[in-house]
Amino acid sequence: MSSKVMVIISTAEKAKALTGIMYAVNAQKHKWVDDIKVIFFGPFENLLCEDEEVIKAASNLLDYETPIACKFLSDRDGISDTLEKLGVNVDYVGTIISGFIEEGYAPMVF
Repeated sequence: MSSKVMVIISTAEKAKALTGIMYAVNAQKHKWVDDIKVIFFGPFENLLCEDEEVIKAASNLLDYETPIACKFLSDRDGISDTLEKLGVNVDYVGTIISGFIEEGYAPMVF
């Protein structure tokens, strides 16, 4: 059985968010799991657009996986274009998250 993880980063707390990013990067870099998906959700989307340290950390993900951010929330907050410029895919994530769970991805939420 393969190991698949979906990392959902939704916190606005910088320390928690950086921990989630660090896990996602290292899990991919060191092949701790067979496959990993990363979702940016809610308050984290705003933190990502505002904090240079978070932007730098999140950019490390792009070497391995393109994160997906919630379009509904980013449109509501007027940050969709900023997220896309950072290299993040912006899409409606409700069905995406549900699909990953159906495919056997274990959710880790930060």
